[in-house]
Order: sequence, then structure tokens, then C-alpha cells
Amino acid sequence: MKLRSFVQLLAAAVLTLPSLGYASAITTPQIVAQTIAAAPACMRWTPVGLCFWLDCDLSGCRVRTSTKVGHYNPDLVVSAYNELGGNPWLEIRATLGLAQKTAVTGLLGALLSVPVDSAGNRTEGSASRDHQNLVFRESDAIGHPMTSLAGVVPGVSLLCQSQSTPLVPYLQSGLDALAWRQEVPEIFYPASSIPGLREIGTWPLQTWGGVYPRTGWTFQAEEPKAAAINAQRAGDIVTRTGQPHVYLPLTGPNSGTQKVWPPGPLMEKDAGTGTWQMLLPLAESSCAVFGTNDLASVTGWGGGKLDEAGDYAWNLWRPYECCTRRGQWFLGDIEWVPFP
Repeated sequence: MKLRSFVQLLAAAVLTLPSLGYASAITTPQIVAQTIAAAPACMRWTPVGLCFWLDCDLSGCRVRTSTKVGHYNPDLVVSAYNELGGNPWLEIRATLGLAQKTAVTGLLGALLSVPVDSAGNRTEGSASRDHQNLVFRESDAIGHPMTSLAGVVPGVSLLCQSQSTPLVPYLQSGLDALAWRQEVPEIFYPASSIPGLREIGTWPLQTWGGVYPRTGWTFQAEEPKAAAINAQRAGDIVTRTGQPHVYLPLTGPNSGTQKVWPPGPLMEKDAGTGTWQMLLPLAESSCAVFGTNDLASVTGWGGGKLDEAGDYAWNLWRPYECCTRRGQWFLGDIEWVPFP
């Protein structure tokens, strides 16, 4: 099924949910439009070198070359939101939200001390915010709906294929309830208890919070930053294999038509592993890492980004390098421009 047809099908599904009363939401066409708008700044397409191939046929063998390029792909839409099953991405909420809520409340509701249907901004399952800085949110990491950036930036021909599959749920925190809500076994990692390890920011002078424990609970007074911490944690999980979570790792083999160097695991404050573009509540057309030092700012990083419903969404752009296959055997490559 073509992407346009699938998007239209998902958009039609949203019409079946006319009165759920969600204040903040974003649709697939809006995500695509915002991604296209940010591509000139976030994509950073660059020719970086040459690849060498040994190409053999009945007449003999010869060495051929192909251009090696680097650029960022929008691999994931990562959201942080309050209500279980209430992803602000409307089509995902319509297709996966109710199924997630039903599965979680049925399978895990009786096993966890914290009610699985408790919303964000609640503590210990209570409807009131007993601790103003203690915030809980769900988080999803879904494959970005765009299958290709072809035609988005003029003059760009070769594009690296992403590891991400459109609309695939790589992480839904409701299904990962034991770790995301109860911190098992996240609480036993050294970075969960030692200040300064894996900080989003510069500890101790300026930090948003820690990547660990990778759960939905955050201690952060500014809600946009608390949501960003949740998104960073979700991205940290899905870009690694063998994590003690219920998720799909964001990995994929090289295509037969390209030699691809995929990005490594996401690391906080390292743009060379991934950058973030806010989609909701503020549509941004640029990318950056979390952890900005905003102590000298009047409004702070979260100024203008507070969502009253507590729902947030970002694109996660990750760097790839690739070259077109020009033979049966890859001999090596040279780079004249470092990327990213």
C-alpha cells in the first residue's frame, strides 16, 4: 500500500473519535509537513567521500567508485503524554491507543501497585500532585511516517535508507509497564543512583535530569523539560539492543542497493548520534539536542512550549552515511569531510 493511501486510511480512522476531548493533537499530514519544513536545517546532506567496489563479469574485473554521502533521517516520532493510550498523534491513538490500554489494564492492572491508568502529573497513583516536581508520563516511539526524503531538498539525489519502518511501534510505555512505572530493573543501574552519570545537561551546575532510570517518572519543575527527558529515555532504549524493556530495537540490515553506515546508540548532548525537532505543542523548523543551558534566559528553554494538556511530540533525526553499490565486493572507502 502506498504511503499516501495509508495516511488517508489512518486519517479516516480519526473521524471515529470525534468527542474524546483531547486538547492537544497532531496528525500524520501535519507531521509530514513539519518534517519537510525542517529538512533543510535538520537533514544536513553532505558528500563526504568515495566508496570503492570490485565489479567482475565475463570480461574481467575492474574497480569502480561511488560517492559517499551523509545526512540525517527522521527515524522516529517520539511522544510524551499523560493518559494511557492517549498518544497525541491522532492516527496512532486511533489505531494503537485503545488496544494498548485494553491490553495493559487487563494483563498488568492487578500486578502493579501504581494503577496502570493513572495519568501524568499524578504521584503514587493519586489524582493530586503531592510532589510538584514529580511527574509521570507515558512515552511512545513510533516509526516516522515518511518512507523517503526524496524531492524534499533540491539537488539531493542519493539518500541513505533508514533503519526505521514507518508507523511501527518500537516502544509503547504502557506495554513496558514493569520497567516504565516500577523502575525494574532500571533502578539497579549505577547511573540511576550516582549523580552526574548520563545527565541531560552539565551536572552539577546545570542539568535537566538524568537519562537513568529510564522510566516515566521525572523530577523536573518545568513540564516541557520533563517531557523531553521522557523522550530522551525512550530514544535511548530503542536505539540499543538487549535492553530490559518490552520494545523493538531500531536496527535493520543494509539494502542490496546501498552500503549503509547506520547511526550508533543515541547519547544525550551528542548531536552526532541524534537531534530533536519539536512537533507539538510548538512546531519547530530546526533541530537541537536536549540539555541547553538556559540559566541566563528570561523565559528558559521551555518558554512558549508548555502544553496545558501535558502532551508533547518530537522527531528524532539520526545521522546516516551511505554509497551506491557499484560491484559485487566492497573494497573500502575514503572520507574527505567528517560526518556528522
